Formats: sequence, C-alpha cells, structure tokens
Amino acid sequence: MIISASVRTDIPAFYSEWFFHRLSAGHVLVRNPYSHQPYSVDLRPSAVSAFVFWTRNFQPILRRLPTLLHFGRPFSVQFTITAYPRQLEAAVIPPDKAIQQIRRLSSEVHPLTPVWRYDPIVFSSLTPASFHIDNFSRLAEALSAHTTEVTISFLQTYQKTRRNLDAAARRHHLQWQDPPDSQKLDLAARLLEIARSHRLALTLCTQPQYLIPGLAEARCIDARRLSQILNAPLDIPIKGTRPGCACHQARDIGEYDTCPHGCAYCYAVTHPRTALARYQAHSALDESLLPIPKAPPAALPLFPEGC
Repeated sequence: MIISASVRTDIPAFYSEWFFHRLSAGHVLVRNPYSHQPYSVDLRPSAVSAFVFWTRNFQPILRRLPTLLHFGRPFSVQFTITAYPRQLEAAVIPPDKAIQQIRRLSSEVHPLTPVWRYDPIVFSSLTPASFHIDNFSRLAEALSAHTTEVTISFLQTYQKTRRNLDAAARRHHLQWQDPPDSQKLDLAARLLEIARSHRLALTLCTQPQYLIPGLAEARCIDARRLSQILNAPLDIPIKGTRPGCACHQARDIGEYDTCPHGCAYCYAVTHPRTALARYQAHSALDESLLPIPKAPPAALPLFPEGC
C-alpha cells in the first residue's frame, strides 16, 4: 500500500511531528471526506510499500530525514514551487529555499525522489501568460539538474476556488481569468519547449483535454518511479481518484481545510480562517489529524434484562 501524505493538506510543512508520532504508533485514523466516518490505516512497515508526500516546504521532515530513511520504505515528493506574487500565495516559503530542499532530496535521498509541480497555473492581472513563461523558465533552469519531471495543471474553478480568488481580487485590486482553451494550449506548448530545453519531462495532471504531442499524462502517485528508487518492483494497481487521473492506488491520510498556507487558489481549503484555526488547535499526539468525536454510548434498556 502506498501512503499519500497528502493531497488534502501539507503534512510535511505543518504536521510533521504528528506524522512521525503516527509512524511510531503504527496506525492513523482518517475520516472519509464525504461520509466523515473514521477508518484506520495501518502504518507498520509490513503494511506500507512507499510514501508519496505533497508539499511546499519539506524542511520539517528533512530535519528528521534519518528517521524517515530508517523506516525503510521508498518515497517521492510532489514539491510545488510556483513563485507567484504574495497576493496569490500569502505564506509559502521563498522559491530559493524550496529549490534548495529539492536539491537536498536529489543528492541525499535519490535523484528520482523530488518531482517539481508548477500547478495550478493561474491567469491573472499579476500572472498573465508572459509571467508564466518567464517564471517557469527561471525555475526550470534552477531545477534542471535536480529533478527529472515537472507537472503542470491549469486552474480548475470550483465554487470555493472562485470565492477565495474573488476575495483576493477585492482585497488586492487584481483580476483573475479562466481563459479559453486555446490560450491554455498555447501556453502548454511554450512550457513544453522550455522544459525540454532544460532536460525535464513535462507532464499534465488530470486534464486530458490539454494534452498535446510531447506532453505526457502525469502519474503523481507513481509506483514505477518508486520502484526505481527502491530498485525492486512494486505491484500496485492503477486506480485514479477522479476522471483523467492516472495515479496508482494509495491511501491518503490527510484532512481538507487544514492547510494554513493561505493560497487564494487552493482546492483543499474552503475557508482559510478555518484552516488556520484547525492547524493552531491540532495536537501532534492525536490519532487523527483532526479530532474525531467519540460515538455516544449505546442507550441502556429501560429495565434490566430479566425484570
């Protein structure tokens, strides 16, 4: 079983102590994001094939890298670096620090461990297509010797995303757009050229309508990559989480509405204040990332049996 930590929040940046406590305990409780029913995920080495981390800041886990390596399972890191203006991402670490972490992962763990994510691509008055071309070029040059792949996607305008972007637009006097597909395809072609010039494979996450020749389908949870890191085959089936997803099967151990990075375009946060409050209130010793209410005791019969 591959453990995903996590598409729902940034566990490395904000919940690393909790994560290592759960590794030590050998299990974690996770709430189903739809039914909210809790279930247990086995984190003993015998049950875990590999980890995939999703983050903007891996430093808290890098500080305890020997502990993670001692666990004895391969891992990859889906590392988002977009270098957008603060009006769009209020609290992420500077890109130069993120780049340095990717360099460390490549040199100290395995060259295939880090995967750079440049997503979502947001079109706004601060980040037009010309911004993305220049910005992507600078980042690709800095990362070209330290990762083999960069994954992109275009902003998907869910209701909560629209609401949070509209709030940022009012607060910072900016405009954001969802341009026609032709503009997205044009930008994808330019980014493909740039990636190739820096010896990076460009992949696209969960948006097959924007695939062009040379732009491959992303497999963010990738048993093939993990097998190469392990130097042994991993028999994990492909089981995407939504239409267009080509990922291998995994169990995610995160919770939505718990990441306090404050990115205006985030899919995983409905209300930024709620996410910040939950982060501030969490306990690293809890079985679950958020407290799970205990079920009420079964109602006692009106009369004891036998009366």
